[in-house]
Amino acid sequence: MYQKKRKKKKIIITCIVIFVSFFLLFYSLSSTRKLSVVESFLKDAAVSIQKIVMMPFTSLNAEKDEDATESYVIQKNINVHLEEEIEQLRKALDLNQTLTGYEVVNATVINRNRSYWYQTLTIDKGKKAGLADNMVVITKDGLIGKLQKVTNYSSEVKLITANDINNKVSVSIATTDGETDAILSGYNQEEGLVEISSVDSQVPIQVGDVVTTSGLGGMFPRGIYIGTVEKIESDKYGLSKTLGVKTTQNFNNIHYVTVLKGAS
Repeated sequence: MYQKKRKKKKIIITCIVIFVSFFLLFYSLSSTRKLSVVESFLKDAAVSIQKIVMMPFTSLNAEKDEDATESYVIQKNINVHLEEEIEQLRKALDLNQTLTGYEVVNATVINRNRSYWYQTLTIDKGKKAGLADNMVVITKDGLIGKLQKVTNYSSEVKLITANDINNKVSVSIATTDGETDAILSGYNQEEGLVEISSVDSQVPIQVGDVVTTSGLGGMFPRGIYIGTVEKIESDKYGLSKTLGVKTTQNFNNIHYVTVLKGAS
């Protein structure tokens, strides 16, 4: 009898998780459309439900009749993930000490759709924490994106790896002849490199040159680290170069972020 109740409970939880996932997917399909008041409320509700639904899984090992071997494996995996996340949070907090020119808000990643893995992610802070659209989002390893679709208790982050014609970042490349400005315009998923296109072929760019935000356009502050040049290709006419930039940030593994609210 107990086993049947437990199985039924798991089925109900699974159904709720699936519902929440599809709900968040539906409202993340359009990256440019602003959310209505009703949609913002529903999205906040979905985030809250998602947190509640996942709570039982954190106490799996409290089940008295659970197999001891299975319990050990689960607990070992949980401990490994917790250690990784605690380390990421510690480094994020250390990062705040270096961002003296900005008021910052730390947030946790609570949702990421596998179909749009390199496009967006959702964090657990929103308007109630003073956040707004277009605020810059970073980690200890540099720039990852900007905010969009901010609700009271959550925000969507548009990643710099998103292949979107409207997702351009003005960057500066430190070369032996000084700095040259360019546009970060895409992401090569197979090679794991963000791309900078249409760079003047006469600019002496070398592998290892550092790429940061340029501050042009006013969207991103100047000097936020992005990565280093790892690949250089010339077009067939020899008029311009396309660069592949290796980031320190692992875009497959983001749990904690820092949002720059502006000059404090």
